[in-house]
Amino acid sequence: MKKVTSVAEAKRGSRRILQNKLYLYLTEFFSGMAVMGVEIGAQRLISPYFSSSQTVWTIIIGMIMIAMAGGNVFGGRSADKDPDPDKLYGRILFAAIWLSLIPFLGKYVIVGLSAVILFSVNANYLVIAAFATCLVLFVFPLFLLGTVTPSLAKYTMDSLSDNGKIVGTLGAMNTIGSIIGTFLPTFVTIPAVGTNITFLIFSGILIVLAAVYFLSSIGKKGLRKIGPSIAVFMAACILGHQTDFAFWESKDGLLYEGESVYNYLRVQDSPQQTILSTNVLFGVQSVLEKTDDLTGMYYDYALAAPFMTTADPQEGEDVLILGMGSGTYARQLLRYLPDTNVSGVEIDRKITSLAHEYFQLPDQVPVTEYDGRAYLDETDRKYDVIMVDAYQDITIPFQMSSVEFFRSVKEHLKPGGVMVVNLNMHGTGQGGIADWLSDTIASVFPEVMTVDVPGNTNRELFAGNVGMKDALDAHRQEAGNSQLRNLLDQISGEVSDYHSSGHLLTDDKAPVELLGMKELDNLIREQVEPYKQIYREDGVKGLLESF
Repeated sequence: MKKVTSVAEAKRGSRRILQNKLYLYLTEFFSGMAVMGVEIGAQRLISPYFSSSQTVWTIIIGMIMIAMAGGNVFGGRSADKDPDPDKLYGRILFAAIWLSLIPFLGKYVIVGLSAVILFSVNANYLVIAAFATCLVLFVFPLFLLGTVTPSLAKYTMDSLSDNGKIVGTLGAMNTIGSIIGTFLPTFVTIPAVGTNITFLIFSGILIVLAAVYFLSSIGKKGLRKIGPSIAVFMAACILGHQTDFAFWESKDGLLYEGESVYNYLRVQDSPQQTILSTNVLFGVQSVLEKTDDLTGMYYDYALAAPFMTTADPQEGEDVLILGMGSGTYARQLLRYLPDTNVSGVEIDRKITSLAHEYFQLPDQVPVTEYDGRAYLDETDRKYDVIMVDAYQDITIPFQMSSVEFFRSVKEHLKPGGVMVVNLNMHGTGQGGIADWLSDTIASVFPEVMTVDVPGNTNRELFAGNVGMKDALDAHRQEAGNSQLRNLLDQISGEVSDYHSSGHLLTDDKAPVELLGMKELDNLIREQVEPYKQIYREDGVKGLLESF
């Protein structure tokens, strides 16, 4: 009869299920899958509030790695000191319950932390808020899951002769689980059922894993142990399955709320307009005005571009929109210049679907599902106007901000063609993201002109050959609509030549997110300062009365 040689073997012997190493390997597999699933889900959970920028990704990855490292150390020491598998599976169960509560409580934690931070710091709001969110919501459960690998190594080793094989197999199972946990949320669960249910799915997997262990090991006692956890999980499923990220918004007029591979999407309707939002804190992505008038937004100002080319805008110019969104600019072009040939590129198929369903995107406008720059690399077609509208707050794709990209745009313009760019943060001082982008464009095009859109932070930039202003002055009286003609007269009086200060963004070096975050900090500071002043003078009561 084999002699029990260690406390670990004694503990494992008392838990028959652990005598089968397959279950231990499955534990490693599913815990690895859950960690990566949570990482992907974490990004989607907080991106509606803090953007999906590389900065946010870096914070998430960094905090999760810190949590896992701490869990590895604690798990190894705990396994050496007290190699009781009940404690390991208890930690897994606790982590699962914590994760199941995130869909219900997470949005309140994020908004609450953000409010506190807005009133507590004077800079780096988004960075600090993202760090605080990850620390509160994700570090502890992932710390617990980080204890799995060293603990399992203790339970699976029978002797030193096979320790290399055991550690290698555990590592392989963790890696395979992590791979599946990376692809499954991105391509299956988040687009199909959303971020909240994705958290519940991975939480449920961990609960089943722990339940199988406790029920097979200690029978009825195990049921009493996991019963409360299952009850909490069921309550979390009932309370937390909705995708209501903007929970403070009225449900009146909510036409759609859901997620795609790339974005959280929300369509809100009112008597005056229909709005598409891809986040909940920083404005809107697209607007449908329910009148035949101009929108009063940057789409109207971009209508000057066809009048700045050497072609006759009334004879039907070819226009390409990179970042079609819900198609507001396309609709405006076809309304005021009906002979225009408009086509668009939009990477998010779901946005295009919503554009047809809720935003009256004409069927005659072809939309290619592709990255804007990649599309230019694949086509030889040239256009009279190319509209670049792919910048959203600090989420600016670096590959569409570099000198190489703008050279590609220039190569796809006809002689006398014009590029128009929507810069959605026109800056509160020199050296902001708008200045860097404008300088980069000025290094490619002979002439660059800009005009600020009144009442918001948008700036329209026009780039082409010398003579755009003369072309606008020559063509603007040809506008058939009096409102448009008056707007073109206004733009002609306000547009100004842009003079570069020498900044350059390249494929190799394009710190667009840091620049954007700096600019957004300035904008947030401007918006929050009046409320800070109320708080300093009248306290919390005065602040609440101000809303």
